[in-house]
Amino acid sequence: MTTTSRAESPIAEDVAPKALVSPVSSHTEWDPLEEIIVGRLEGATIPSNHPVVTCNIPLWAARIQGLAAGLPFPRRLIEPAQRELDNFIALLKSLGITVTRPDPVGHRQRFATPDWSSRGFCNTCPRDSLLVIGDEIIETPMAWPCRYFETHSYRTLLKDYFRRGARWTAAPKPQLTDALFEKNFRVPKPGEPMRYILTEFEPVFDAADFVRAGRDLFVTRSNVTNRMGIDWLRRHLGSGYRIHEIESRCRTPMHIDTTFLLLSPGKVLINPEYIDVDHLPDVLRSWDILVAPEPTPIDDRLLKITSMCGKWLSMNILMIDEKRVLAERHHTTMLRALENWGFEPVPCDLLHYAPFGGSFHCATLDIRRRGTLNSYFD
Repeated sequence: MTTTSRAESPIAEDVAPKALVSPVSSHTEWDPLEEIIVGRLEGATIPSNHPVVTCNIPLWAARIQGLAAGLPFPRRLIEPAQRELDNFIALLKSLGITVTRPDPVGHRQRFATPDWSSRGFCNTCPRDSLLVIGDEIIETPMAWPCRYFETHSYRTLLKDYFRRGARWTAAPKPQLTDALFEKNFRVPKPGEPMRYILTEFEPVFDAADFVRAGRDLFVTRSNVTNRMGIDWLRRHLGSGYRIHEIESRCRTPMHIDTTFLLLSPGKVLINPEYIDVDHLPDVLRSWDILVAPEPTPIDDRLLKITSMCGKWLSMNILMIDEKRVLAERHHTTMLRALENWGFEPVPCDLLHYAPFGGSFHCATLDIRRRGTLNSYFD
C-alpha cells in the first residue's frame, strides 16, 4: 500500500492558507511614505461642552462652545478648510502617495451609554483615534465622550486592512463616567505643580500623544492620556518596545505633535515653551535637538478665535521621507528653519484646518512607510 504524508497531500496544498502581506507597515515618523489616511470635514459638529473638552480652551471660548455644542460647524469655516484639504490630497497623490479616506458620517446624531449621552465631533484627525505600530493598527480609548464612536467611520478601511493581513486591535473601551475626571478641575497656573483633569480610573489615551522611532516610542501625559493608558500600551507592545515619557511644561497639554516631533534619525524638533532640554530622556543625548522658531503671526481674527490648537501648530508638519517635509506655507519662519537644518520643505496650505483639530500631522495617519523595524538608540 502506498501512503502519502499530509505535507505531500494535494488536498493539503489546496487548503493551506496563503501568506498575507500586511498593507499596514509603519515604524517611524520619517521612513518613505507610501500610503496615508486623510481625514474628512463632512458632517463636522461642534463638540460638547464636557469639562474634558473645555479644559483646554480659554473660559470665554468654553462659554461660546457651550452655547453652540452639537451644531454643525459654520460654512464660513468649512469651505476654506475644504479647499485647502482638497489641494493637500492632490499634492500627496502627485508625490506618488496612496490616499485613503474614512467614510463620511453625520456627527450630529446623538448616542448614549448607560452612563451618559453625547453627539459626535468629526473625523478630521485620524492620528488621534488610530495608532499604527508596525503591521498593527490600534483603536485608542479616547477620553472625549463625543469621540466615543469615531473609529466607526474608519471601519471600512480597517476591515479591508485586516482581510489583507494587518493586525487589528482595539484597546479596552472606556466607561467615561465621572470617576475618570477630577471634580472641580482647575488648570494649573505657571509655577504651580502640574495637574491633569484625568484620574487613573481606567486607561485612556489618544494616539496623537505618541511618536515613533522604531523600537522606541515617546509620549506626553496629557488631558487626554493618563498613566494607566501609557501602561496599557507598554504592556500590550511588550519587551520589544520602549516607551519614554516627555515632560511638557504646557499648562493644558493635549497631543505631542506641537511639543516634540521626530524628524529623521538623530534629529528631533522641540517646542521651546513646553520642553526643557535638560529634562529630555537620556536616550536623546546623542541626537540633534532642533528648537522650533517663533511661529509666524496669524492676522486672521476668525482663525485665532476658532483654532483649537494654539500658535505652535507651525510644528505640525509631516515627513514624506528623511529629507522632504510638508509644512504650512504661511509659517515662513518654520520653512526657513527646516531648510537651514538640511531638510527640503514642501509648502502647502492647511491653515484653515485649525478649527477642526490640527494641521498636516493631525489630519493624517501614515499607514505604510517603506522601512523595517530598527533601534535608533544605543
